[in-house]
Amino acid sequence: MYKAAAEAARKPTGKVVGVIKRNWRPFCGMLNVSQIKESTRHLFTPADRRIPRIRIETRQASTLAGQRIMVAIDGWPKDSRYPNGHFVRSLGGAGEKETEEEVLLLEHDVPHQAFSQAVLSFLPKMPWAITPEDMMKREDLRPLTVCSVDPPGCTDIDDALHCRELENGNLEVGVHIADVSHFIRPGNALDKEAANRGTTVYLCGKRIDMVPELLSSNLCSLRSNVDRLAFSCIWEINHKAEILKTRFTKSVINSKASLTYAEAQMRIDDTNKNDDITKSLRGLNKLAKILKRQRIEKGALTLSSLEVRFHMDSETHDPIDLQTKELMETNSMVEEFMLLANISVAQKIYDEFPECALLRKHPAPPPSNYDILIKAAKSKEVEVHTDSAKALADSLDAAKVDGFPYFNTLLRILATRCMMQAVYFCSGMDSDFHHYGLASPIYTHFTSPIRRYADIIVHRLLAVAIGADTTYPDLMDKHKQSALCNNLNYRHKMSQYAQRASVAFHTQLFFKSRGILNEEGFILFVRKNAIIVLIPKFGLEGTVFFDSKDKVSPNIVFEEEGPTLSVEQHKFHIFDKVKVTISLDDSNIQHQKIRMALIEPVIPGVSVPAPDTETPAKKQKLDR
Repeated sequence: MYKAAAEAARKPTGKVVGVIKRNWRPFCGMLNVSQIKESTRHLFTPADRRIPRIRIETRQASTLAGQRIMVAIDGWPKDSRYPNGHFVRSLGGAGEKETEEEVLLLEHDVPHQAFSQAVLSFLPKMPWAITPEDMMKREDLRPLTVCSVDPPGCTDIDDALHCRELENGNLEVGVHIADVSHFIRPGNALDKEAANRGTTVYLCGKRIDMVPELLSSNLCSLRSNVDRLAFSCIWEINHKAEILKTRFTKSVINSKASLTYAEAQMRIDDTNKNDDITKSLRGLNKLAKILKRQRIEKGALTLSSLEVRFHMDSETHDPIDLQTKELMETNSMVEEFMLLANISVAQKIYDEFPECALLRKHPAPPPSNYDILIKAAKSKEVEVHTDSAKALADSLDAAKVDGFPYFNTLLRILATRCMMQAVYFCSGMDSDFHHYGLASPIYTHFTSPIRRYADIIVHRLLAVAIGADTTYPDLMDKHKQSALCNNLNYRHKMSQYAQRASVAFHTQLFFKSRGILNEEGFILFVRKNAIIVLIPKFGLEGTVFFDSKDKVSPNIVFEEEGPTLSVEQHKFHIFDKVKVTISLDDSNIQHQKIRMALIEPVIPGVSVPAPDTETPAKKQKLDR
């Protein structure tokens, strides 16, 4: 038994035999000022914990203490414990919002400098208007009742929709997407900059645009009551949501309303409303429900991840409230037609260009990825089948535990963690096109060209396929297309990490002014010496450690099979409900952390008493 456990704990090992290329970049971090008076040699601690400390020489140490700075590595002598480097520039005071945002962007390699004059020179001259020449190559769809539905405050509106009844009793549905490729021509400085950035990055309260604002928030944005150029995907659909005909066309539209999800939902629900926009929305909503049902029947997954929304103070821009986002029927309505447009376009560009279509796939996870999900479900006597996406989707739909309504959401959150990353690829360089999560044999991105460069390439391919634009050599070069996909996948991944880091930083700001809070949560994972707890109210995850350096560790037994963790007399399982304190540990200014400690279940010597959760501000009010 012991031998088997030792065997399982063995890890493959290797050694570095040569370094082909140094992946050095300037690193953000802080200076540890030398204790030796008048010394010019100091150690720098990078923000990225994987990077060793760097020795630098500077006479400005007293000025740089407490600041975030950038340092570049120059070399690493064989006999030195640390590499040598030099000071590049200061980013500002540590802990300040603007400074931390800058660090976050630099550390995730997000291009965020202002657009250069060379890039801006390729923007259309203002005032801009649609010319008769533009109209000649386009369908005039301005009379249609087109509207957009987006999150509140959205200015980069990529997509708009319409639905109307045809004389033959069928419905016509159109998805109209901003015609960004009309403004960004292949190979110019604007195009190269967008290709390098790859994606717009959304941080809390800030957006790093992929294309200049004149396009993203104005000329390409499908705002209401202005004429805009679009690329339209139009279907004839019957009332069973079966697609009878599909066509693609460059067009001119005039959106009749820019609605938020909540406004669109209110229109659909208000029985007194019967105008054209509302009728169009009701038609779309009805079809979307059928489309969603059909997709789910095919095995598409409905997974869950808690997204949080911060309510910012209008003056200080600090977070004053933190809530998980609510999804409405209209979110799903828009999503269904975006998915349908993406699938229709993917099929069209692949049929026309089997060697160089830019597609998106989502690989099926290796079976071992599901181990934790299967074990977690089994602990609540629920069986999860993972041999296909359909089997998994059906298992998740059926997973219920009496008296524990949140169980299904937790299981879906866990299932999301088992998934692989979806990636862009070039059809001529791959044979497996399947999109596991959507249960679709082929997929691409067409519907967000203002904020994703992949969609611009897809627009160009589709335009050539329907004879609406000319081709160019790089578009048909599968090797160049593949190299572009690698950059897009990298930028997309880094933008997700940057987004998460921004949420984490704003969460820290939120808790900084709150003191210690106690909240209920659920165990998501059990580790050898800790439990990972999800707080649904804040969409926040944190770790409760049971061994600490400064006090006697309790008796801990971890069982892999469960997995369970016994602490003294109490056994923790995944999905157990716990009560914890949440506070901000800012003892290390560079690596501030949200700390959690156990309140309930009460374990003598381990759990902490529930704190008085009144914030200092609240207390003052009560004292008055």
